[in-house]
Amino acid sequence: MNASHIQVQGVNKVFKTAERDVVALQDINLDIPQGQFVCLLGPSGCGKSTLLNAIAGFALPSSGAITADGKLVTGPGPERGMVFQEYALFPWMTVEKNIAFGLEIKGMAQAEIDSKVDQLLAMLSLSDFKNRFPKDLSGGMRQRVAIARVLALDSPIMLMDEPFGALDALTRRNLQDELLRIWAELKKTIIFVTHSIEEAIYLADRIVVMTYRPGTVKRDILVELPRLRDPAAAEFNALKRELGQLVMEEQQRHHHDEMRLAAVD
Repeated sequence: MNASHIQVQGVNKVFKTAERDVVALQDINLDIPQGQFVCLLGPSGCGKSTLLNAIAGFALPSSGAITADGKLVTGPGPERGMVFQEYALFPWMTVEKNIAFGLEIKGMAQAEIDSKVDQLLAMLSLSDFKNRFPKDLSGGMRQRVAIARVLALDSPIMLMDEPFGALDALTRRNLQDELLRIWAELKKTIIFVTHSIEEAIYLADRIVVMTYRPGTVKRDILVELPRLRDPAAAEFNALKRELGQLVMEEQQRHHHDEMRLAAVD
């Protein structure tokens, strides 16, 4: 099995509440080869983040199995690095210290830590900001630090939960391009959650469209457009229309469910 291979086999996730059991994921099956960039796409409530958290080992499936790097996922592991939308930085640490934190926990020699951190600062255009604290950075810069901190641990798999969702359009596009450059250079396997159809097409080798609850795989689409992709191109927009229709169907189903439940109440 390839070093960064991920398999999701018959995964179900049920959340128990006082009123009823909520089926968040139902019979999810995915096979992700090493080095692939996969986007999970769908409306709110379709289980994208739940599936990502299951792969990360934060919320284990109710049934089924997930393997990463050839090992059964039973909790978080060093082969899977997670980047959140909320940056998750230590506010009392500088940029440099935030990136170094995981390496220090691993017990790496200080000279190695310094070399690795300097390399990542340069890679993500953070060298001039290494002594700043998170509060002094823009949202885009904070997310660069969060990505650098995950890259420092050299995890072959990167899990990203709407990491650019809170950013303005220009910053978002700049970071998308940075991520594609890093992915091409470091050959990471990336699973990236988004609700933006354009972002999914711009980034992914493969787009997994999920249904509204219970979350299942509605469509699994290989994106064969050449890189770098032009959002104004006819082929890009044809795929955008196709995906828009798939997502809209699920949003409408969500709306009908809410109306039905409101009528019952």
